[in-house]
Amino acid sequence: MLVLTFLQPPQYLKHDMLLPLKGSSRSDFRPRTHAQVMLKSEELSTSQQLMLDKMPNASTFAWNHLIRTYLANGDVDNALYIYHQMLMQGVCPDKHTIPRMLAASHISDSLFLGKQLHGHAVKLGISSEDHVVSALMKMYGHLDGAHTVKQVFETCSVGISSVCRTLMISVYLKENKPRLAIEMFYHMVSSGAQIDTVAIVTAAGACGMLQSLTQGRKVHEIAKARGLESDVLVCNSLLKMYLDCGRIKDASEVFDKMSSRDLISWTEMIRGYVKNGGFNEGLKLFKNMVSEGIRPDAPAVASILPACARMTAHKQGKEIHGYLMRNGVNMNATVNNALLDMYIKSGSIKLASEIFSGMPAKDAVSWTIMIYGYTLHGQGTKAVELFYEMQKSDLEIDQLAYTSVLHACVVANLVEEGKTFFSFIKKPEMRHYTLMVSLLARAGLFSDARIFIEENRIGQHAAVVKALLDGCRICRNVKEGKKAIEKLCNLEPLNADNYVLLSNWYASYAKWDTADRLRETIRDMGLTSKKAYSWIEFRKKIHVFGTGDVSHPRSERVYWELQCLVKKMEEEGYIFVSDFSLHDVDEERECIPMGHSEMLAISFGLISSNETTIRVTKNLRVCHNCHGMAKVISRLVDREIILKDPNFFHHFKNGHCSCGDKCRD
Repeated sequence: MLVLTFLQPPQYLKHDMLLPLKGSSRSDFRPRTHAQVMLKSEELSTSQQLMLDKMPNASTFAWNHLIRTYLANGDVDNALYIYHQMLMQGVCPDKHTIPRMLAASHISDSLFLGKQLHGHAVKLGISSEDHVVSALMKMYGHLDGAHTVKQVFETCSVGISSVCRTLMISVYLKENKPRLAIEMFYHMVSSGAQIDTVAIVTAAGACGMLQSLTQGRKVHEIAKARGLESDVLVCNSLLKMYLDCGRIKDASEVFDKMSSRDLISWTEMIRGYVKNGGFNEGLKLFKNMVSEGIRPDAPAVASILPACARMTAHKQGKEIHGYLMRNGVNMNATVNNALLDMYIKSGSIKLASEIFSGMPAKDAVSWTIMIYGYTLHGQGTKAVELFYEMQKSDLEIDQLAYTSVLHACVVANLVEEGKTFFSFIKKPEMRHYTLMVSLLARAGLFSDARIFIEENRIGQHAAVVKALLDGCRICRNVKEGKKAIEKLCNLEPLNADNYVLLSNWYASYAKWDTADRLRETIRDMGLTSKKAYSWIEFRKKIHVFGTGDVSHPRSERVYWELQCLVKKMEEEGYIFVSDFSLHDVDEERECIPMGHSEMLAISFGLISSNETTIRVTKNLRVCHNCHGMAKVISRLVDREIILKDPNFFHHFKNGHCSCGDKCRD
C-alpha cells in the first residue's frame, strides 16, 4: 500500500489527508476513518463498485479518467473518494492526477484540502512539474493569495514555463496589483520566455488597470514584434486597454485594422464611443454590427442603450427595443434596467413604467432607476409609493435608493416622509444633507432649514447653499435669496454664475450701478457666464436656438408663430412674469420672454412637425415665465410639450405641467 506522509517544508503543509464527510459543506473537511470510507463505498451503485474492483492497479490512466469524469459532472465527493481508493490500492498518483484533485479543492473552496494535495505532490517528487505547478498556482490564487502563489512560483522558478509566469501576472491582477503584473511581464520578455496570446492579453489588462498609455504602447509593440497583433483576443485586449486609458482614437485604429472582429470587439468599441460621448458613432457601429450578421447579446445591448438616453434619440431607442423584441435577444435584468434608464432619460416615463411592471425579476437597481425616473418626471408622490413597495421586498435599501426617495420627497413636498427616510440612513452623505435642506427650503421652512444646517455644520458647502437658494426661488423669498447668493460668492469666488445672480437681483430693484459693477467684475476676472441654448430634433437633424436667436433659416416664421400665440394669451388675460431677481442667466433677463431659447425651439417644433408631442431640451433651468407660457401653449395648440432642463422633465399638457409648478425656477 502506498503511504503518503507529509514533509515539514513548505511550512504550510501539515496534517494528514482529509476528505469531506457526506452532507457537509464543501469547505468543511474532517479526517475520514476507514469505516467512513467503507460507508461511502456502500453508497456507490453496484456497477460503479464493480468498475472499481476491476480497476488496474498498475496504471493511473483509468483512475485519472474516472476522477476527471466525476469532476466534469461537478461531483467532488466521488472524485475525492476515487482518489482515496486509488491511494488505498497502492496506485501512485502522477502529474495528471494531482492537478485534477487540486481542481477539486478549488471547486469545493477548501484551502485545507489543497495544502494536503500539495504535500502529496512534494512527497511524490512531482511538485516541480509544469502541470502541477500551474495547478497549485491556480488553486492558491483562488483560495489564498498572491503571497503563497509567489512562494510556489519562486520554489519552482528554475525552468518555469511561460504558462506559470502568465498565471503569476493574472494573480497580481486579481489582487489589484497591476504594477507587479507589468514587472513580471517585462521579466518574461527580458528572460527570453515565450510570449503567447494569453501573456499579451494579461499584460494589456494590467496597463488598462493602471491607465498607463506609455506601458500600454510598449505592450502593443511587443505584440507586433511577436506577430500577435492580428490575433482577435490580443486586439480585443488592446482595444480595451486604449479605451481604459481614454484613447478612443487609438482604440479605433486597432478596431479598423482588425481582419476579423467578434462580438466582444464590436461591444468594446461601441461602449467606448458611448462612454466618451460619441453617441452617434456608437449607434452607427451598432447598426454596422447588425448588418454584418453579428447578433448582439445582453452586454452589447446594454452598451448601446445609453446612447439613446436623450430626448433627441428617443426614436433610435425605440428602434433598438423593437429589434430586441423581434429577434428574441435575452432580456435579462441588465438589459431591462438599461431600457428603463433609456426610456426615462429620453422622456418616455410611461413606456418605462410598462417595462418595469412587466419585468419577471427586479433587482435593487431596477427599483432605484424607476423611483428616480418618476422623480425626474415630476411625479414625486408616485416615486415615494414605489419606494414603500420596494421596502416590502427582500432587497437591501442602499444609499442610492435613499437618495432617490429623498429627491422624490423634495419634488412632492413631502416633508414628514423625507424626515423619516433621512432618519433611516445610518451614515448620511453630503448629498443626503443637501436634499434635506432643499426639502425644508422648498416647503418654505427656512427657519428649520437654518437650524438643520447649523446642527450638522454643513453651512460652508456650496451645494447646501444652492439648495437653500432653490427654496428661495420656489417661494420667491428674495431677501433670503440675496443672503444665499452673497454667501455663494464668498464660497465660490471664481464662479461667474453667482455674480450673475447677484447682478440680476440688483437689476430687479433698479440698482443699476451695482449691477453694472458686478458685470465689470465678471469681465475683469476673465470669467464666463452661462449661455442659454435649447435644441429639438427634426428629420434626424438637431436644430439649436440661443436666446434672441435670429440665425435659423426659418426664424421669421418661428417668431411669427410665437407672436400669434402671445396675442391669444394676452386676449385671455395672461400676465407675463418679469421678475428675474433669482434667475442665473444674465442674457434672459434682458430679452423678452418670447425670445428665450426654449420658446423658439417650441415654436419651431409647432411649425415643422405634425407629431402630437414636441420634445425640447434646454441646457439651463426654465424661467418662471417660459414655464407658464408653455402650459398655456399646450392648451391652445392641443399638443403635449416635453421640456427637459438639467433638473427635470416638464410634461406640459392641457394647460398643466407634470411637476405641479414645484420644479420651475
